[in-house]
Amino acid sequence: MNNIPNVKIGLVAVSRDCFVIELSEKRRRAVMSACKGSNTSIEEISVTVENEADVGAALKEIDELGVNALVILLGNFGPETPETMLAQKFDGPVMFVASAEESQDNLFDGRGDAYCGLLNASYNIGIRKLLPYIPESPVRDAVGVAEEIESFADIARAVIGVSKLKIISFGPRPNDFVACNAPIKPLFDLGVELMEKSELDLFVDFKEHENDERIADVAADMASELGSGNTHPDMLDKLAQYELTLVDFYEQNKGLSEYVVFANKCWPAFEAQFGFVPCYVNSRLAGRGIPVACEADIYGALSEYIAVCVTQKPPAFLDINNTVPQDMYDDNAEIGKKYKPDDLFMGFHCGNVSSGCLNTPTLKHQLIMHRLMESDSEPNITRGTLEGTIMAGDVTMFRLQSTADCELRSYIAQGEVLDIDPKSFGSIGVFAVSEMGRFYRHVLVEKRFPHHAAVAFGHTGKAMFEVIKMLGVTDIGFNQPSGMMYETENPYK
Repeated sequence: MNNIPNVKIGLVAVSRDCFVIELSEKRRRAVMSACKGSNTSIEEISVTVENEADVGAALKEIDELGVNALVILLGNFGPETPETMLAQKFDGPVMFVASAEESQDNLFDGRGDAYCGLLNASYNIGIRKLLPYIPESPVRDAVGVAEEIESFADIARAVIGVSKLKIISFGPRPNDFVACNAPIKPLFDLGVELMEKSELDLFVDFKEHENDERIADVAADMASELGSGNTHPDMLDKLAQYELTLVDFYEQNKGLSEYVVFANKCWPAFEAQFGFVPCYVNSRLAGRGIPVACEADIYGALSEYIAVCVTQKPPAFLDINNTVPQDMYDDNAEIGKKYKPDDLFMGFHCGNVSSGCLNTPTLKHQLIMHRLMESDSEPNITRGTLEGTIMAGDVTMFRLQSTADCELRSYIAQGEVLDIDPKSFGSIGVFAVSEMGRFYRHVLVEKRFPHHAAVAFGHTGKAMFEVIKMLGVTDIGFNQPSGMMYETENPYK
């Protein structure tokens, strides 16, 4: 995926001047040795930071090595001022970790007291108003620190990506989708750029691609991807023309940003003028790490992009859509051993899920739009969805959203897609999230989240939670277990 950052981590050791500097350097080398074989790109910073002059020298080396994420290792107690100054002056995400003591046989010159030093570091982190990543278990041996660095790479990728992101929106939002409209100021607080254009601008660009010589190749690629699911081959040239329109707009309008996602209005006027439903094209771009959120949902696009950065996989963008009928629950008896009926719901959208995430993906028409636009005729302009059952497996539901008064809040809920036929249309699956009923009422409804959710494939809640904290968001909802009441939950229910 070319639309997400490549993370290069720098490992820098710090040392308090009244401790043995060689201990920090030895522990830094041990961490580097433990990182061998990792898929993460890691550079060892040769400068060990003891004082302010060392901060400057370390930053120079960091810059020369092209490092864009930094791990500060307290190999001993650490110098609270220089180490936090380094974090403040580094332009990128930072993790603080500390070295555990190695042996009972070496607790004189070999004792580092980093367990103590991290406490002082935390105070200085606070007075400098920094938001570094500090793991749940921040004092580890070399192997443990190497494991934390591996986890930090996913977090850093998302933080870097958001800081260099542009969202292009072709709107305005459709009528009766006020829920997809939220203040844009918090985007700029995050460093995200926004370009808002109209459907007419998009249509003009689309018309200019009408005779593009690349259409045949893109249409052939679509036919190859669809295989037996290519039920409307006459649609592919138009869909290819539209894909080229978006891809060219992406390339030509990055500006100073490095990464781009879209939030596009996709109905009802779109079909009448473009002559198709854009869902399949949206699914293909999602497969390349360029999410296209439906219905001009700008925060939906941002949420999808964070999911892409964390997982390095295509995301899904779904409605938290409908309940699972009791008879479907009853007919799948194995579910009852793990989930209650209100733990289940169906995630659905018209047909924008990447083909690699669907069972038997098939090019179809959008049933709801067909009812609205051409109910008295065979499907024509409402064709272009990619439909299929979402593959069973672990998922994480996620959203970052602005409130009406410009406060950012988020939710994260891990669950799974069940291997059950949803017996319906669209890109759809039966989702199971433990305590979903309570989460729905006391997070989604209570905190006024819209119906769209970004879906990451895999259990990625740990990384997403840390990303959101590093972005400065403090209101993070999750599906709390049954013994943990929500603030607004009625204790007498």
